[in-house]
Amino acid sequence: MATRATSSRKESSTTKNKPEAPVPSKPAERTVATDLISPKKKTPPAESRPARSGVPPISKIRVPREHAPEPKPAAPPATPAPAPAASSPASTPTTPPLRPESVSLIDEKPDRKGTGGTGATGTTRPSVLPPISRIRVPQPPAPKAPEPVPAPAAAAPEPPPAAAPLPPASSPEGEKVIHIKPPIIVRELAQQIGLKPFQLIHDLMEMNIFAAINHTVEPDVAAAICRKHGYVFEVEKREKGAGVHKVEAVVEEPPPPVIQKAEELHPRAPIITFMGHVDHGKTSLMDAIRKTRVAAGEAGGITQHIGAYSVVHNGQRITFLDTPGHEAFTAMRARGANVTDIVVLVVAADDGLMPQTIEAINHARAAKVSIIVAINKIDLSSANVDRVKAQLQERGLTPEDWGGETICCPVSATKGIGIDHLLEMLLLQAEIMELKASPDVPPRATVIEAQLEAGRGPTATVIVRMGTLKVGQAFICGNFWGKVKSLIDDNGKNTKSASPSTPVKVLGFTGLPNAGDEFLVMESERAARALSEERLADQRTQKLAMPQRATLESLFDSLNDGHKVLQLILKCDVQGSAEAISASLNQIESKKIDLEIIHTGIGPITESDVLLATASNAVIVGFNVKTENQAAAAAKREGVQIKLFSIIYELIDQVKEAMVGMLDPEVRESVLGHAEVRQVFDLSKGTVAGCYVTDGRIVRNGRARVLRRRQPIYDGGIATLRRFQDDVKEVRAGVECGIKLGDYSEYEVGDVIECYNLEKIAQQL
Repeated sequence: MATRATSSRKESSTTKNKPEAPVPSKPAERTVATDLISPKKKTPPAESRPARSGVPPISKIRVPREHAPEPKPAAPPATPAPAPAASSPASTPTTPPLRPESVSLIDEKPDRKGTGGTGATGTTRPSVLPPISRIRVPQPPAPKAPEPVPAPAAAAPEPPPAAAPLPPASSPEGEKVIHIKPPIIVRELAQQIGLKPFQLIHDLMEMNIFAAINHTVEPDVAAAICRKHGYVFEVEKREKGAGVHKVEAVVEEPPPPVIQKAEELHPRAPIITFMGHVDHGKTSLMDAIRKTRVAAGEAGGITQHIGAYSVVHNGQRITFLDTPGHEAFTAMRARGANVTDIVVLVVAADDGLMPQTIEAINHARAAKVSIIVAINKIDLSSANVDRVKAQLQERGLTPEDWGGETICCPVSATKGIGIDHLLEMLLLQAEIMELKASPDVPPRATVIEAQLEAGRGPTATVIVRMGTLKVGQAFICGNFWGKVKSLIDDNGKNTKSASPSTPVKVLGFTGLPNAGDEFLVMESERAARALSEERLADQRTQKLAMPQRATLESLFDSLNDGHKVLQLILKCDVQGSAEAISASLNQIESKKIDLEIIHTGIGPITESDVLLATASNAVIVGFNVKTENQAAAAAKREGVQIKLFSIIYELIDQVKEAMVGMLDPEVRESVLGHAEVRQVFDLSKGTVAGCYVTDGRIVRNGRARVLRRRQPIYDGGIATLRRFQDDVKEVRAGVECGIKLGDYSEYEVGDVIECYNLEKIAQQL
């Protein structure tokens, strides 16, 4: 390289004095090399240089051999564009002369000086030039160079390579954080940590905390478990605006509609509820109104659950609720009054006002509904209508014919007397009340009864209070949501819509609601589902609480109490019956035995119920339900008792008898008589006390105690009772006898032998 550079300098000085030729010869090639190497050569200004589109100057592509980029093997060879001479600004840019010596700056082979023919048509040197796309590689220039390279003014700093990828960030791994909303359940915490539930329960046992898979733990306990497994525990708050609820506005319950114009309100049918004492003829009266035999199908002639019906009289529709009248269904009757416009108080003319009748009056007054009295059974010979009216006046319900405001209609359900007059009075009272509702607002209804039907799932009978309920609408009812799949009217036919005051059975619940729950139509299924999840979470927070840990004091207290527990599993046909029976059973008061209903369900008795009863030593009680074959076989195999009832009175009485049977009989002591010891006889068979019976009697099969100075010193059974030489069963007052008490022999004169008897008396609740 040094020899070649010196030769280039000499030839460069020689060519300075030669005239410029359009087609340069061999010296012109050396001039190009001299311009590249000599630091004294000035670079012509940018304006005088020929325009080269996309081709940088040779000084920019001159890369030292040891740092030159390796050519890509996949690139095919291409014919390079001819380059103009840098020292000849006047040369034609379209056909620039070739510069073979500049090739040696890129070509790895040594320069061949003997090459001739440097014209524009030469092809020997240009054939080894790489393509321009391969020359312009955005690589930074190597700092090491054999010759000093001038810094031309036009040369701009090279941009940083954009194609080179950045190295991955070597940031340390952050802490693993677990977010759980309260309540913190063992199963969910185990899933978040990545453990099996039994592993987490084992960790809790090491902390002296005993919890099941569905129990909850305190936040500090959960934090300790998370720290043990390398996690950080954070509790998510449920307050509004805390960032947890992303759809807070969606899950809010829709507000009641506001009626802007009176034209939006339309007359609606009155909702009538029959109330009264048991067997006073409520269902028979409805039977006479509907002209059907509903009462014949009820067990024992007693209505077991609420039914809703619609009747058309004189072209106007009336909706009736048949509310059970006996005491066990107090809660259902109260809910019936809350959705009722008019209460028909059924009173038997021969019985008058009874306790349940007075209770129905109080419920109707609390609900602020109108009361119409139907005095039933006027066809009986013992009927006394005036006495019933007098009793009503005492309760503040003065009849109209007595100067009051209460409408009284004497009727006979069996004879059909006064039925039309009663219906006319109902329509007249409804017209006076001006009952109206808007059919265009979002529908709202009230659940009258809910049950689990085979093939239909959870169903509910509702009364539409406002709006028009249609098939396909999403709704929220209690804690469960759903979509109206089907509407069934009181005649058992499918309908597409239900207007206000219409009773319909709704299909499409995700869970079984409670009687009395409000039925609200939501904007979408998503909103209904979100609100249902919120309500279920709140319910789970209240129910799933960590059980109180047992202490020695509590264990001793439970042992000393001596309380026995009767555990029941209650299965009913409808939700209202289950709720009412549970309330009646919980009202059984007993200080000696506890009644615990461990499970309440709707539907037939299944094998799982039997297994639960086996594990908890419980009795299964069914009301208007059947027992599956598998459940019956399992109950026989496990020895589980299943009791089925169709009358609620029988169910409650049987449960009370079972509770009494579990109690140990109470032992009472009754003193029979006293005998005074007057002489002691030592015989071969033992010591015998010669006594005189002062009062009462001494019996052979009784027990006796020895009293000395009024303090008992011995208590045992009477072994021998003799009168002279004869064994007797009984010795009365004023008679002497010989008494031997077991193996006792330390009698003294003056002792008193008290004879008593132990009686076992059955305890009461």
